[in-house]
Amino acid sequence: MDLLQTLFFTAIALGVLVSFHEFGHFWVARRCGVKVQRFSIGFGMPLLRWTDSKGTEFVLAALPLGGYVKMVDEREGDVAPEDLPHAFTRKSVWQRLAIVVAGPAANFILAVLAFWIVFLAGERGIAPVAGSVIKGSLAEQAGFEPGSEIVAVDGHRTETWSAVSRELFSFIGSSGEIPFTVTYPESSIEYDVSVPVSAWLRDAHEPSPLRELGITPPFKLDALKLANVAVEGAGYAAGLRDGDQVKAVNGKPVLSVEQFIDIISKSAGLNVQLLIERDGSEQTLRAIPAKVQRDGEQVGQLGVQLSSLGSYPQELMRNVDYGLFGAAVRATRETVDTSVFVLKSIVKLVSGDLSPKNLSGPITIAKVAGDTAKTGFDNFIRFIAILSIMLGVMNLLPIPVLDGGHIVYYLIEVVKGSPVSDRVQMVGYKLGFFMLIGLMVFATYNDVMRSF
Repeated sequence: MDLLQTLFFTAIALGVLVSFHEFGHFWVARRCGVKVQRFSIGFGMPLLRWTDSKGTEFVLAALPLGGYVKMVDEREGDVAPEDLPHAFTRKSVWQRLAIVVAGPAANFILAVLAFWIVFLAGERGIAPVAGSVIKGSLAEQAGFEPGSEIVAVDGHRTETWSAVSRELFSFIGSSGEIPFTVTYPESSIEYDVSVPVSAWLRDAHEPSPLRELGITPPFKLDALKLANVAVEGAGYAAGLRDGDQVKAVNGKPVLSVEQFIDIISKSAGLNVQLLIERDGSEQTLRAIPAKVQRDGEQVGQLGVQLSSLGSYPQELMRNVDYGLFGAAVRATRETVDTSVFVLKSIVKLVSGDLSPKNLSGPITIAKVAGDTAKTGFDNFIRFIAILSIMLGVMNLLPIPVLDGGHIVYYLIEVVKGSPVSDRVQMVGYKLGFFMLIGLMVFATYNDVMRSF
């Protein structure tokens, strides 16, 4: 049932993203006088099809993994004389450029609309006040203490923990100092604090900047629940099941998610005693965390997905209400910030400042689609917005086959006054195709490895 639900919400998310992207191409092509022969959502066997008054065939196909807009184009074969004025190749370079740009632009517009829906209900965040600072950590050495509030990172104001995490991401892979502005308990005076780093988290798999610094928010854990237990994992072999609540590890009460992860990570191949609660009764199980390699070291893994039940101090909750216009402004700003974040991530991957193990593929996308749908409508809409931004940014990359590659060709045409030769374009398309296939295979490999 979970698999069917995941596939359903994945199809919904991809269907919406592809529809908006292709509609952008379609809408601008029509406005530029280009005849569109087919507008297809999905590939393979058509499930539904109809033709409008202008001769465009609309298709809903069986595999919702993409889509395309087929226009009259002299490069793809003979064109009827009456259709020549409406061929894509007969339009000016600026019109062709507009048609290509329209697809990614539609994705950014979709993101703004999705975020707008989310922000209409207001926004809630947690003030970046340290609940605890791990002894001997980078944060403690720099002068952080429980109750310290992070006012800014590198001069950028941070109202919530989410804002702090986003600013810290910019420093992944760098060496030098991370500049913070903080206030201490019972004081409003702002102090500058610097944390020295070297190739910070460059090789980390799923980097967690806050955990690496040694700072945790003031979260009161009521229960640590196992949302999912992989049947091939060490936890399942020990008797753990979905829905179990972990009360203690090796006789010590579980006080935080970080504490539990730390104990399991350091217990690879060792016996671990787990006190769990199931259906109202407690029982003790013994597990031997599997030995796995992560970030160059051997750690223990149970093969479980954690779900923490608890709360943050109410006095640290920050609520902001937006009107119709305010929500639109906030949605636009969030779209821009997320686009920059995605672009920085790509640059870090290419430069080697971010481990390629963080590259995710279709399996992870499907899993996140299902998980966010389970947690509520707002989270699913937010996921669609972020995925739409990722699709828009990726399509603008200057890689042949992608929209960005076409844009490069047309800009070269603007400069030199004549189109790039068909031979050069064809070589570029082949290279771009193999590059994308290689990235997809590698990302899927990462997805599969995360399951073990």
